[in-house]
Amino acid sequence: MFRSYLKVSDECPVCGEELHHQRADDGPAYLTILIVSHLAAPMLLAYFIAFRPSAITMITVFGIGTIISSLLLLPLIKGAFVGFQWARRMHGFDHAEVKN
Repeated sequence: MFRSYLKVSDECPVCGEELHHQRADDGPAYLTILIVSHLAAPMLLAYFIAFRPSAITMITVFGIGTIISSLLLLPLIKGAFVGFQWARRMHGFDHAEVKN
């Protein structure tokens, strides 16, 4: 579905479905931030209470962790958004003839 990290191909390489009219926009980024922050916040608190690490350790560990998890989730969530638009026949996926 993607021809680079987040760039959606103009059409599906398998079935030929046109994908150029998808409109994922900022939804995947918002949902990624929401998921990662809701997972990281309780883990950060639990890690701090259990081990009492230094501030630089917390910044390093959780900074790298949130960046990696965000980079892994973003393309998956964007693909899910495009798939949802296709399944609901939104934004040009309807293939209905336009009546004048």
